[in-house]
Amino acid sequence: MTIQILPILAFKDNYIWCLINEETKHCIIVDPGEAKPVLAQLKQLNLKLDAIFITHHHWDHTNGIRSILKLQPVPVFGPAKEKIAGVSNPVKEGDKIELPNWPTFEVLSIPGHTLGHIAYYGNHLLFCGDTLFTAGCGRLFEGTADQMLNSLNKLMQLPDETQVYCGHEYTLANLHFAQTVEPNNLHIKKRLEKTRELRQKNLASVPSHLSEERLSNPFLRCDNPKIKMCVEKRTGKKLVSPIEIFAYLRQWKNNFK
Repeated sequence: MTIQILPILAFKDNYIWCLINEETKHCIIVDPGEAKPVLAQLKQLNLKLDAIFITHHHWDHTNGIRSILKLQPVPVFGPAKEKIAGVSNPVKEGDKIELPNWPTFEVLSIPGHTLGHIAYYGNHLLFCGDTLFTAGCGRLFEGTADQMLNSLNKLMQLPDETQVYCGHEYTLANLHFAQTVEPNNLHIKKRLEKTRELRQKNLASVPSHLSEERLSNPFLRCDNPKIKMCVEKRTGKKLVSPIEIFAYLRQWKNNFK
């Protein structure tokens, strides 16, 4: 089975993901915040929709559901802990989604950005919404720093070759922050150069590989001595645990320009 994954740009920087089975020309749509570009893509490529996956309840990931269903009624999978109009198949941690002619996708509970946030993982593909970003992580709108760090640590248990499909094009801003935290990290420097080239050509910098994130994402490296030293210098406090470091990093990033 050959799966092609296309980004569909919505709003300013949202990515709606379109998974295409090249043999059947069927597809799965992830987080359709807007219907119009999705329907245009389905029509242009003559695709039949099999399902919609939703990671969390925010409007920019869900607003297109109803309009899409009017034209192609399909099962809509979404977090069982969140109320989302149009979700027909609520799923939770450990559930497996098995659709004909598709790999099995496992549901992972990853609260932090929202309390019921989930991810979908299968065939080394991770669709993680607004939890793990390329070189960053999501804001804490509902959950705690402890919840978010636990969610990121859970995702860190996946294989290095896992491809990370997040919900926004935030990579450049995230890498500028990462470089401020770790100015001598060569992995960040190289990744920043590569991302600049992609964005100058108006190409997506997503997906990344989890192996890249381990080397250049400060939110996954809170046990790193250099990051600890940087945060302690900035806060003027002695920090003991990775959760303290993560909380200060997230707060710092919230106001970073």
